[in-house]
Amino acid sequence: MAAESVTEVAARLSTASVAKLTTVVARKQNGVQVAMRGESDLVLATERLHLLFSAASDIGLVRTVNEDSFLAASPVYLVADGMGGHARGEVASQTVVRVFDEHIERDLPSTPERILDAIHSSNDAVHDLSTAEDYGSAVAGTTLAGVAIVDAGEGTGLCWMAFNIGDSRIYTWDGQTLRQLSVDHSAAQAMIDAGLLRAEDAETWPERNVITRAVGLDDHADADVWLIPIDTSQTFLICSDGLSNELASDEMARIFAASDPDGNVAETLVAAALARRGRDNITAIVVESHSASVEVLA
Repeated sequence: MAAESVTEVAARLSTASVAKLTTVVARKQNGVQVAMRGESDLVLATERLHLLFSAASDIGLVRTVNEDSFLAASPVYLVADGMGGHARGEVASQTVVRVFDEHIERDLPSTPERILDAIHSSNDAVHDLSTAEDYGSAVAGTTLAGVAIVDAGEGTGLCWMAFNIGDSRIYTWDGQTLRQLSVDHSAAQAMIDAGLLRAEDAETWPERNVITRAVGLDDHADADVWLIPIDTSQTFLICSDGLSNELASDEMARIFAASDPDGNVAETLVAAALARRGRDNITAIVVESHSASVEVLA
């Protein structure tokens, strides 16, 4: 299967087996190029999960190519931010979306093993994009951050599985506070952890864009993984650093707090980042889950 652009993925997803989905792929008045909203249901033996998502992506005001890609199709929601010379960053992030789309069955809970297999298969596929002569910034690679509904088996059951490689981020929103769940795999974060750099100084640190892990750079993909039990209501934000570098957590939290329940929160976040400076590609997915018990007939 050929790699797809963000626009092509958005168009294809508009025909997916989702209850409701609206997609805009032309540049809108607020500047956002791709904006989507959708909802679907996962119905299990004793539980029903209603999933709502919004997603948006934009090339930004400086870049000439959008190297971000995303997948927003139950049970997986992910963002990949590509890097590499000769347009390989764009292909690298698209490759991750393609591999996950091939590995994960739609509208059914996955398993931790299948998600990990998709991560490792993505790493192999992106690694194969580079040649033995490539080095430094010419090597294809991509970040990966996402969440997926998984069945973790007896004793654990249905969970959200969060996974991360690189400096794209996963946040949780509880209606009042936006908390960063993932930890950046970056030189800046390593310096902060070592006490050699203050978090408030990282924005202007010369090496702030250097990441220490990425899909495709090594033979093995080293992902951070979390299993989060399903609760009555949960909300996640997944984004590339084009969003988190422009908007602080408290600014994003204010957008969440003021958001219209029927609106596109991801689009509003991306538009705010564009209005700030838009120095990089900007991509965001906001996914909500609402759980309810299913009556079992005797």
